[in-house]
Order: sequence, then structure tokens, then C-alpha cells
Amino acid sequence: IFVSVQGTDLASVARQVQKQVDEMRPKLPRGSQLTIRGQVQTMQESFIGLGVGLAMAIVLVYLLIVINFQSWIDAFIIIMALPAALAGIAWMLFITGTTLSVPALTGAIMTMGVATANSILVVSFARDRQDQGVPPVSAALEAGSTRIRPVLMTALAMIIGMAPMALGLGEGGEQTAPLGRAVIGGLAAATLATLLILPSVFAVVMTGKHTRSASLDPDDEQSPQFTTAK
Repeated sequence: IFVSVQGTDLASVARQVQKQVDEMRPKLPRGSQLTIRGQVQTMQESFIGLGVGLAMAIVLVYLLIVINFQSWIDAFIIIMALPAALAGIAWMLFITGTTLSVPALTGAIMTMGVATANSILVVSFARDRQDQGVPPVSAALEAGSTRIRPVLMTALAMIIGMAPMALGLGEGGEQTAPLGRAVIGGLAAATLATLLILPSVFAVVMTGKHTRSASLDPDDEQSPQFTTAK
């Protein structure tokens, strides 16, 4: 049986067909099989491949930041904007009534790179200020206020560039619209997280790290010292 989809997406039709197939399988004669093939198989394989690619992209970006900054903590702070980007992608697809598709997952992978680049701008500036003797909270506030312009310019340039694609104008525009919508939603949420949440996380983590380092400093007067008996 060969069928095509019209007026809806392939994934929703595939779920309905799979439900009917699951109900019919127990009634099949012995030795008979019922299998869904065609574009559904290609779609499922693409989803699995892009899902693994998205996870690998996050892991590789994290490891690359660790190598660059020589710090696991700095890399952890930087990728804190990525969960917000994924949440923004999900909300944008939900609000616009767009189903999860291969272009949407491709847009999600694109968003990871831009969101990470903006986070690096903020965290690197905050670390430079902290190395100059500025307290972590003040360094985080200065990073958020100083880097707001380049972060917004980077995000807005990408969002404005994706706006025509997200509208789905022209013939065949509905096929590429999920990619633009995913990028816009992800970057909008990631930008807010980079400017608001990321400095807060930096201040909390670095303050706790500075406090622990001070408590373990051997030059501290309160640290235990060995004495020799007379």
C-alpha cells in the first residue's frame, strides 16, 4: 500500500498509522508480517542521527571550552545558556504550531554554536576582571553590562537574518520555516540567559570557589599550624 501525506505532517500521520498497525498485528495469520516503510523510516533515522549529533555537539563544545580555558568550572558556566536555548526552541515550535522535524533539529544544532560564542564573551570578560582583583559579583555585573552590546548585535543579526525563513514565504517556504523558527526561539532565550542568568551563575560559583580557597590557604591565621614541643 503506497500513501502520501497532504495537509498535515508526516510524523503525526505515522503515529496514527503505527497505532492501527499495532492493533492489527495480533490478528494477523501465523507467518504474516505488517511493516511500515518508506519516508517514515528515513524520518526516524534522521531524527536519531540529528539527536545524537545535537548531544555530541554539546559535548564537543564543552570539551573544546575546557581545553581553551583550562578549567572545567568555566566551561560549565559557559554552557549554562544551552538549556535555555533548547527551552526557547521548544517554546517557539509550540507557539507557532510547528512540529519537530529535520530542519528544526538542524536549526537547534546551529543555535548551540552562536549561544556558546555569546556566553564565552561574557565569561571571558568576567574572568579577566576577576584576575585583576575585582570581586566575583562585581566582575559578573561588569561583564553583563559591558558585553550586552556585542551579544545583542550577534543575536539580532542572526534572528533578523532568519526572520524571512521563519515566515515561510514563497513556494516551498514551509519546508525551511522550522529551521528559522528554531534558531529564532533558541537565540532569543539563550541571549536572555547569557545576559541575566549566566552572570548570576558565575558570581555564585566563583564566590563559593574563592571562599573555599581562602579557607584552605595555609597562610591564613586560622589555618592549622604545626608546632614543635620545647
